[in-house]
Amino acid sequence: MKLKGRAAIVTGASVGLGAAIAERFAAEGASLMICARNRDSLDKQRLHLARTYPGTAVHAEVTDVAKNTNVDRLFEAATKKLGKFDILVNNAGVYGPIGSIDQIDWAEWEQAIAINLLGAVYCTRKAVQLFKPNRYGKIINLSGGGATNPLPGISSYAASKAALVRFTETVAMEVAEHRIDVNAVAPGALTTRLTDELLAAGPGKVGASLFERMSKFKAEGGTPLSVGANLCVYLASAESDGVTGRLISGPWDPWPFTDEIKRDIAGSDIYTLRRIVHSDRGRVWDKK
Repeated sequence: MKLKGRAAIVTGASVGLGAAIAERFAAEGASLMICARNRDSLDKQRLHLARTYPGTAVHAEVTDVAKNTNVDRLFEAATKKLGKFDILVNNAGVYGPIGSIDQIDWAEWEQAIAINLLGAVYCTRKAVQLFKPNRYGKIINLSGGGATNPLPGISSYAASKAALVRFTETVAMEVAEHRIDVNAVAPGALTTRLTDELLAAGPGKVGASLFERMSKFKAEGGTPLSVGANLCVYLASAESDGVTGRLISGPWDPWPFTDEIKRDIAGSDIYTLRRIVHSDRGRVWDKK
């Protein structure tokens, strides 16, 4: 029961990874406010959690994180029903339009940025306002491979996820003195409805390389949702206190971290986004 006595908001929690995170949080004793845009799937998830974990408080609020008024209502409801809460998981996300930047629907591209980036930023703003007086809090942003690799064909997803990681690093420094940890999670290659969207678009839109990779992940089953969900539990718990401003991979990084590894991480730029210069690759280029 690593989260017993704690309360969390989880966005995009009706299906896929968000649902898996909410389930793991409930299993670890956390009270929950879950949200998503689709009322039917959200109500189904809330009932499932309430029946499976009868001793756990589970509330739900239909929310479009791209709309500030919706987010305001979500946090008002969470404060009213949960009282003080300690954890925010920004999981809500979409791939956005699939195809070349000169051909995709521009409104859909902007909408993906609004959901993936601005929605997470505004939710973080609201959480920080509530966490600061308590001098404690945990904010977890779901990022992924889009933050560290070019993804032709899904540029809005790639751009928003990269921006979210740099936002994570920046806000972590802003709120460190208030004992608020802010981290990003790369859950691995997941086989969810988003994967199906990419495969349905075909190699002509997403590129042969990405299509081949996603087809392989789909055939092999991808990274289990439990990996990312368990990492979120760790980052939401007291066990990870002091780990902040990092992009941590569920399947690749050696979490939970020992105290020695925590000290090494804190004193370095490990698990952060940084520019690679020529000397990093053994090149000696004099500036002319």
